[in-house]
Amino acid sequence: MKHCFIHWALYPEDFQIGKDGLIECWIEEGFIDDMSTRQEMKDKGHVILKKLEDNCLLENVSSETVKMHDAVRDMALSITRMNPRYMIQAGSQLEELPEKEQWSPDIEKVSLMYNSISEISIDVLPTKCQLLTTLLLQHNPIKKIPCSFFTNMPCLSVLNLSSTKIKSLPNSISELKNLTTLLLCCCVELRDLPCLSMLQELKKLDLYGTNIEEVPEGMDMLIKLSYLDLTVFTLKEIPAGLLPKLVHLQHLSFAGNNEKTSLKAEEMEPLKKLERFTGCFEDTSEFNKFISSMQQSKKSLIKYHLRVGSYFIPMWRTPKRDKTIVIGGVDNWEGELIMHPIEIQELHIIECDYVRSLVDDNSSFKNAIDLRVCRIWGCEGIECVVSLSFFASSSAHPFQSLEMLDLEHLPKLSALIMNDTGIGSATSTVAPSASFSHLKEIKIMNCSSMKTLLPHWLLPNLQNLEEIWVSHCDELEEILGAATSEVEEKGSDALIKFHHPKLRKLDLWVLPNLKSICSKSGVMVCDSLQLIQVLDCYKLKRISPFVPLVGNGQPFAYAPPSLIIRSITEWWESLEWDDHPNFKNVLQPLWKDKRCELFMV
Repeated sequence: MKHCFIHWALYPEDFQIGKDGLIECWIEEGFIDDMSTRQEMKDKGHVILKKLEDNCLLENVSSETVKMHDAVRDMALSITRMNPRYMIQAGSQLEELPEKEQWSPDIEKVSLMYNSISEISIDVLPTKCQLLTTLLLQHNPIKKIPCSFFTNMPCLSVLNLSSTKIKSLPNSISELKNLTTLLLCCCVELRDLPCLSMLQELKKLDLYGTNIEEVPEGMDMLIKLSYLDLTVFTLKEIPAGLLPKLVHLQHLSFAGNNEKTSLKAEEMEPLKKLERFTGCFEDTSEFNKFISSMQQSKKSLIKYHLRVGSYFIPMWRTPKRDKTIVIGGVDNWEGELIMHPIEIQELHIIECDYVRSLVDDNSSFKNAIDLRVCRIWGCEGIECVVSLSFFASSSAHPFQSLEMLDLEHLPKLSALIMNDTGIGSATSTVAPSASFSHLKEIKIMNCSSMKTLLPHWLLPNLQNLEEIWVSHCDELEEILGAATSEVEEKGSDALIKFHHPKLRKLDLWVLPNLKSICSKSGVMVCDSLQLIQVLDCYKLKRISPFVPLVGNGQPFAYAPPSLIIRSITEWWESLEWDDHPNFKNVLQPLWKDKRCELFMV
């Protein structure tokens, strides 16, 4: 714990760092070791972190980041001036390396991160660094490292050159026989690496975001590697036979943007210690083989981001959950897609035109009971998310954990849930109460065949719904559907209540045929509603009345206390209030001119 505390002194004053990143640094330094899995090391790191926080040695900035108070950092710095001996000039606006005299023989760690060092002069090269174990040069605009720079650092074990402008590494890197960690993350100018075969002790190699085209020579000799990040979009090929030699890998990340950088299941099979994996498989056949192998060996990945097909997801839509599958640009889908049926948390299906529905009797997705996020984009053949008949014939409860549903650019999508003969309107079949019961956010965009967003028999399941965002759906006529039989049973003058106690936002954008939010006889029980935004919905002539969650007040005399309505003036003035004329008086103070707000912004 002492070493973990002192380690913080290596960072600049007032520096904030992610908790997971800090623990990863402790692992790199060897402060947390001698454990069979990386997850055990991370768990121990969180225990140490909690102790440091409890003793006021670290401050929580957020749930994910921490910092150290200046006075506490000064105490840590005072320790590093004696034993162990550190040289720390992080964030000191240096433009060159410290003078030779400052590199004393007893220095163990040097931190020069976050400076403006662009060149390393031969005149200031350190010559007596026999005990140096850690050298942190990240976030400096260093362009070139002299050939002999690493010659006198025999004990160096951690070298961080991330976010520098180096184009290559000197051959003297091969003299670092004790190097365990080499970090070159985000060295976007880096295009070439020397042979690494002599770095026999290397455990972590991070090449994320570099521009190398070839896997470094000799990497197959790095048999102690436990962490390898090759998220490199310029990489041309992954040599056959490389991965099976790296049997100690616990963390593996590849970008995979072509056939030669896509992974083969048989190459992955020997990696029995793998815990975290990001990679791409060319087709579903290779993907299925990999998942099948994982299931047969009863190995469960702690974290995975798996991609199938040629589509590369843009950075701004990068999946956020720990267990994610992206299927994109796959020309054919032969047989059932195998996956972790229980564990998958986020699913993206992109530009797969042959898919007609996500869940039916023959689909493996029906068992994805822990799925939290589902995004389907640009699939021209998809007609629904799930078939109505599926609920009657299956005991599975798909989407019982789903929190976010995003459907975009699906021209044939006519319903979220559809029966065998068309749009789901049957009243005899209902969705199981668990399905969609945790749904918080629904986003629909450019789905031109849909007429009703949420059918009446699904609404009781949606008690946790918080946001509805609908845009550019040309045929959409209503948001919340009401059963014809319900209207007939209660009479045309009876109120039909739509209960959505957690609904906060309702965004309706460019819906030329939208006529109602809910049926004419419907009222909304939405006490949490904060925002209704309407733009270019010219056939929408009324806002559904509200009733309070408790009490028996008149519906048109009430609105949720936090509600704001935004629209352009023309639409607001065109609304009809014949059924509840004084409802406008209730809503008028809540209305804002959206056009004026946009102009002011």
